Order: sequence, then C-alpha cells, then structure tokens
Amino acid sequence: MITLENTTANAVAAAISEERRAMGSPTVGMVLTLLVLTDELHQADALAAASQAAREHPMRIIALIQRPGRGDAHLDAQIQVGGDDGPGELITCRLHGELAKHAGSVAIPLLLPDTPVVAWWPGDAPDIPAEDPIGRHAQRRITDTASSALFREELSKRLVGYRPGDTDLAWTRITGWRAVLATALDQPVGKIHSAQVHVQGRNPSGLLLAGWLQQRLRIPTHIVHTKGPGITKVVLETKDGHVSLARPDGRVAQLSVPGTAQSTVALARRSLAELLAEELRRLDPDEIYAQALRGVEHVVHDEQTTIKKPAKKAVAKKVAKKK
Repeated sequence: MITLENTTANAVAAAISEERRAMGSPTVGMVLTLLVLTDELHQADALAAASQAAREHPMRIIALIQRPGRGDAHLDAQIQVGGDDGPGELITCRLHGELAKHAGSVAIPLLLPDTPVVAWWPGDAPDIPAEDPIGRHAQRRITDTASSALFREELSKRLVGYRPGDTDLAWTRITGWRAVLATALDQPVGKIHSAQVHVQGRNPSGLLLAGWLQQRLRIPTHIVHTKGPGITKVVLETKDGHVSLARPDGRVAQLSVPGTAQSTVALARRSLAELLAEELRRLDPDEIYAQALRGVEHVVHDEQTTIKKPAKKAVAKKVAKKK
C-alpha cells in the first residue's frame, strides 16, 4: 500500500506507473476503469464489492471519496497495485474541502487509456448522471435507488434524467425474477388480465418489476405490500388460473403454472459484489430498463388513483346526509 498525502492526481499517476515497473506488471490485462463516487458512509461496502467484482473483471478501481468542509482543498491518496483481493489496481482518493466539488479533475489523469469507463454512485447520485462531470467520461453509469429514502421520487428522477448507458442496481436485483417469469410465459398460459407484485415496503426493485410487467404485458399492475424479505411473490391472473412465482424466504421460489406441476427455482437474494459484477458484463445501453422506468410511472399513477376514489365517495356521502 502506497500512501500519498496532500498530493496531486499527476503524482498519483506517476506513483502507479513506478510501482508497475517495479513489479514488472503492465496494465494490459485490465479491461476497464471503474470510478466509484462516494462518501465515507458508503465507501467501505462499495470498495469491498468492487474488489470482489474485480476477480471477474480485472480493472483499475478509482474511489473518489468526497469530504467537503471548511478545511483547505487537498488530495490524499492510497494506491494498491495487485494483491490478494483481486483488483488489478485500487486507488483511493479522498477529496477534501473545495476539491470535493471537482472530482473530474482528479479522475481524468488516472483513467486507463483505450479502455471503457464505468461510473458508479453507491449513494446519492446526480439527477442526470450522463451530464455529471464524471458521467460524461463513462460508457456505463450505475446508480442505486435503494440507497435513497425517497425512492419513488428517485425513480422519477432516473426516468427524467435517463440517457443510454444508465442503469440501476435496484433493476439488477430483479434479473432472476424476470428470467423465471419470461421462461414461464414461453409456454401457453392464456391471456393475462392483470398482475400483482408482493413486496416489502420501501423497495424500488418491486416497483421496477411491476413497471417491467406493465410495459411488456400492457396490463394493469398493482403493488401489494408485505413484510418481506424483499419481493415475495408475483401473481399473473389468467382466464385459466394464476401464474405464481412465490419466494417467502428470500432464497428458494415456487413456480406454479396452470396445467403443469409446481417447480422449485433457486432465487436467492444476491450480494452487492454479485450485482456489480453482473452490470460490468455489459457496456451497451439497457433499453428494457428505460421501459421499466416508464412503466413505474403508470403503476404509481394507478395506486394514487385508487387511493383518491374512496375519498371522493366519502365526501359525496357526507354531502347527501347534509341534504
């Protein structure tokens, strides 16, 4: 581990090159640069996940940890080249004071030449990631709506600010659900009239799954809140019965399709490292994610309408009684 205090990005780049020469280990084996824009609250989990993902995707990980405050603007950095944890290189940069607002000026000199750049915001993310000074340099931009307490509002921001190359780990969490449901619907099940997604409260993945169903099937889709963990069941209503995928324990699911025997499916909740590794496997735009975001708006609108109608009826009854 190399530690540089009150340094510059150019000095960090020079130290990396010198360490590579000393080890006789070039950077040609690395496939991308991962920029992690975070704070002290999220940095430990984010860097642990990135280091594990690097075992599948050798890369240069650049953590830009923002520490705004009244102190002098300066950069402290730690450099790890190689090692047992897996990443090709791990560069941890703490941006103090006013420098925290200029992460791009620190990151640009450290990017690997001629390799893709992926930006990841484990916590708070800009409203339009593609227009962020860091996001402009990235082919792929990863956010995580689950880190926000106001996740509904956050999903609306992701829709308004969507640009090709954007994705969200809340979307990645439902890859298994989408794969099993798509396989189940490959067989004839009759016309589907509506869908329900049973999900623990404050879970954006459930809303994205409902939005995906609404867009792909063009049917009314409703959210049913449960105690969890996470998403517990999806029910598709057909004229011949229900297509049901239920996972009450967060590990194993039961798939029921009318006219066929019930089957057991492995559908465990995955770690942050596994989610990140999946997203790093593809660098092309995810248009289905954009469609799911549009579907979320319809699901939320349906719920709000359902809430408002009883209130109007109650008011009408009160008026009738007064008359």
